[in-house]
Amino acid sequence: MKTAVIYWSGTGNTEAMAKAVAEGAGVEATNVADFSESIAGYDALAFGCPAMGDEQLEEAEFEPFFARIESELSGKRVVLFGSYDWGTGDWMHAWEERVKADGAELIDEGYITNLDANETELGELRELGKKLAGRS
Repeated sequence: MKTAVIYWSGTGNTEAMAKAVAEGAGVEATNVADFSESIAGYDALAFGCPAMGDEQLEEAEFEPFFARIESELSGKRVVLFGSYDWGTGDWMHAWEERVKADGAELIDEGYITNLDANETELGELRELGKKLAGRS
């Protein structure tokens, strides 16, 4: 199953999460600014973005990328993850609903951590990566 892990991170917290998901999936994590491929050739995708501002996706790089590829998500296996510093996780719930409306198969609920992920959470993210890529 061809899998990609694509993320945006401002402080490194979501990047660490992306690396754990990618490790589990057996792929490399790619910063959204460096992802130049089409997602059409992928069966499974993990997207990572922290909560920004009023609990929304990062607007300068990640949101434009995600809006551009949304029409290609139908039928794909998708995992969502990210970190936050405050709030209730509303950004993740809205993102989950958006992905479901795009016709993607959401694998588990979006995974969120408060600030940096601890070792237990990183282990759970590795397992989530395995599940996404069909390796578990």
